[in-house]
Amino acid sequence: MADDATTSGPGETEDPAATPVAERPVRRLAVSTAIFSLATGISRVLGLFREVVAKNYFGVNGPVNAFNMAFLVPNTIRALVADAALSSAFVPVFSDLLEKGERKRAWRVASSVLWLTLLGLGGLTAFFILLAPWLMPPLYPDYHPLLIGLSQVLFPIVALLGVSGIVVGILNTYDEFSIPALTPVAWNLVIIAGLVFGVPRVNGTDHKLYVYAASILIGTIVQFLLPLPWLRGRDGHLQMVIDWHDPAVKRVFKMMLPVTLGLGLININALVDGVIGGWLVSKNAPATIDAAFRIYMLPQGVFSVAVATVLFPSLARLAARHDLDGFRSTASLGLRQIAFLLVPASVVTAVLAEPLTRVIYQRGAFAADQTPVVAACLAALTLGLTFNGTMLMLNRSFFSLQDNWVPTAIALGNLFINALLDVAFSPLGIWGIPLATSIVNIAGTAALLVMLRRRLGRIEFGEIASSFARVTVAAVIAGAVAFGVWKPLDAVFDRSLGGQLLALLPALTAATLAYLLAARALRVREMQALLSLRSRMRRG
Repeated sequence: MADDATTSGPGETEDPAATPVAERPVRRLAVSTAIFSLATGISRVLGLFREVVAKNYFGVNGPVNAFNMAFLVPNTIRALVADAALSSAFVPVFSDLLEKGERKRAWRVASSVLWLTLLGLGGLTAFFILLAPWLMPPLYPDYHPLLIGLSQVLFPIVALLGVSGIVVGILNTYDEFSIPALTPVAWNLVIIAGLVFGVPRVNGTDHKLYVYAASILIGTIVQFLLPLPWLRGRDGHLQMVIDWHDPAVKRVFKMMLPVTLGLGLININALVDGVIGGWLVSKNAPATIDAAFRIYMLPQGVFSVAVATVLFPSLARLAARHDLDGFRSTASLGLRQIAFLLVPASVVTAVLAEPLTRVIYQRGAFAADQTPVVAACLAALTLGLTFNGTMLMLNRSFFSLQDNWVPTAIALGNLFINALLDVAFSPLGIWGIPLATSIVNIAGTAALLVMLRRRLGRIEFGEIASSFARVTVAAVIAGAVAFGVWKPLDAVFDRSLGGQLLALLPALTAATLAYLLAARALRVREMQALLSLRSRMRRG
């Protein structure tokens, strides 16, 4: 692992006055972010295609809502105690040991955490499978036998992803991002294969949903196994050892408690949305919101996850060195880069929510009357798209500082606000539930910024606000261009897939060009990231 003296940030220019003091050259981090974004983008596109196939078979009405609730429960538990939470608690401790030269101990700690995780989550999985008949029915008002059975099939993913979180954390610490980012590609491919080849071979919607659930479980096993060979050749290896007396092992699990609550509470919001939507609004609310969420996650997963994941090890090392100037600059860079990428995505997606939903989903069991409902949910979600990304970056900043209770307290407050707003907005219809989520994301970002400023003394807020304002102006221009191009073309072409693509693709292309030109005219600094990366690729 290189210990360079310079700072890094995705695609930052080489202007000495603008370049933060961190540990990797700017271009290297820009390339790392681009590679991670590409790998994540492939995975997200495949994930969206997976949802297209699933919606073709099941739509968003009826028993598929039981499937969505059955998947939400283990997915929420996974967020509480598995991959992201474990990785976020583990990486700072593992990085700190490597920075101190204690490499042998670092790998022994990693091994202990892995085996303790496997034992703990394996026991939790067995416990849930036994109690599912009592735990699941209160969460959804219908299809209880199917709900219970599907949850029992899906719950083992918690243990698998928990162990996978440790493996991914090790690789990320060694600046290996592409392989972990590509493993979800395999996960999606396995599930798509199960849907395409397995579902048509069985009869009845219930049996088809069981095939879908089994495909997810098999895909998760594949996702866990794939990155293991890339652990070879490092300066250590995993062992079959459990050393719970090591203070570093205890520190991982001690840190994991607030990280678990901080990250998990954010994901519990999705479960709360499904439960309140299913009981108070419509039995079809869980699958409808999920359909919108899958489109929403494409830009969110490609851009903000890429930036936050690539910067997280750098922030952890800067915190370990007590380099607060470098830490501030790197965190600020991450927030500005996320805004540059997600604000235009939010505006354009909101403007074109209905044609996007129509092109992606409207076929098979997904009827035309379901499109406006899903599109309304998508538009409501996009209001908080950028702020969901900035919350991810700010949470990682606190985790890097090993100051984990602040984001936990904020996430707990957001959980209660989200539940209250879900109930308050339920008379609006299904789209009121994701609207509540977006408002909570905005409030969470504001609270995290205030607390990070208190923790660091300053956070370059003026620079962040200036960049955000310029980016917003450019994004509004892009949204206007998108609608202006799409509307007349939509009147010309029919509602077939080909006709809708002929109306939608020129609108998206024109919006992208308009945004880049406007950003350049407004002298948005983050534009230099693209220009720097393009120059590097040309020289390469």
